[in-house]
Amino acid sequence: MSNKSKGASFGALFSVASVWFGSHAGGGFATGNQTTQYYVQYGWFAPIMALLAMAILACVIRECILMYRNHNFTNYKEMFEEMWAPYTKLELIYEVYMILIVFVAVAVSISGAATLFTEFGLPYGVSIIVIGIILFLLTIFGAKLVAKASTLMSIVILICSFSIFIIGIVNKADVISTTFATKQIEGVTNNFPMALWKVIVYTGYQSVCIPALCSCTGVLKERKDAGKAMFLAFLMNGIALSLSSVMLIGWYKDFMGAGQLALPTLYACKEMGIPVLYYAYSISLCLCFISTGVTSVYGLIPRFSNFKFLSGMSQIKKSALLSAIAIIISMLLALTGLVNLVKYGYAYCGYIGLVAVVIPMLTIGHIKNKRFAEKNPDWSVEE
Repeated sequence: MSNKSKGASFGALFSVASVWFGSHAGGGFATGNQTTQYYVQYGWFAPIMALLAMAILACVIRECILMYRNHNFTNYKEMFEEMWAPYTKLELIYEVYMILIVFVAVAVSISGAATLFTEFGLPYGVSIIVIGIILFLLTIFGAKLVAKASTLMSIVILICSFSIFIIGIVNKADVISTTFATKQIEGVTNNFPMALWKVIVYTGYQSVCIPALCSCTGVLKERKDAGKAMFLAFLMNGIALSLSSVMLIGWYKDFMGAGQLALPTLYACKEMGIPVLYYAYSISLCLCFISTGVTSVYGLIPRFSNFKFLSGMSQIKKSALLSAIAIIISMLLALTGLVNLVKYGYAYCGYIGLVAVVIPMLTIGHIKNKRFAEKNPDWSVEE
């Protein structure tokens, strides 16, 4: 490729940025639980911390994209082997991270949907069983259909979420303005060091989107396109997360007083008294949880299908057995509750993500990418 080549179009950059946005702004983000536990509960600077987290993650993903495209890799395993080379076996840290976070994500999906069901009178334990059965059936018979419908469900949840954010901010404008004037959220003790640590942990577990992002970067034409795409993604994710933080700051005293930390955005929506928005949000949130659960379980099946004890089984039996095992484990994890899963499950995955991705990619990965760029001014890309 020559230096005179044109960079990627805005549409191409937007498509890459949207993969990250769709991965981040799904059912988990839309509940408000993550935003509260990782940002709002540590102080009035929550929206700033949210932007900082997205900025760090954008830098990490940019390095991943560069390494992936520098060497024309076809999967994330090759990329992490290159990053850790000559100690390529360290790539297994990311494999462990991926498996663990998938189990946690499925558990969060089950717990989130079950918590939502309790809003309509179904006991939590019964709801977990119902969701588990639904996930199992869809994983075996309808995974591809769910995958195709997931984009539409994500669009609906985003429309509902942004509507709630904006209306919620307007309804609590007095509380929010007072908070930023006094630099104090009522009921919250400012803890900047912990807030900064949570920013780093958040980037750790959100690194789960890297494989999907790297696999779709073929549309990027020049090395600088990676930075452009990530800047656009930073704006999209940062604004969404910051808006969520501002809205939840206004409603913090209300939903915490009502014991609604699990689904604070749903609580705020209900209190706003807009039935159409409340039911549309509830339905789309439930579908997003199910979609995440199904696609996550379905993604685990190929990883374990080659185990020797499964060698005599047909593919459908393998899928059924592995799905059942994964869902049962996730159902047991879901018994700990949505709040604990987000607080501890995602946090521990975040710690591993820091070691597996964030720190090494910003140091080792950055150095290797810089050296490669010095020796190879242009990407070796076949048009």
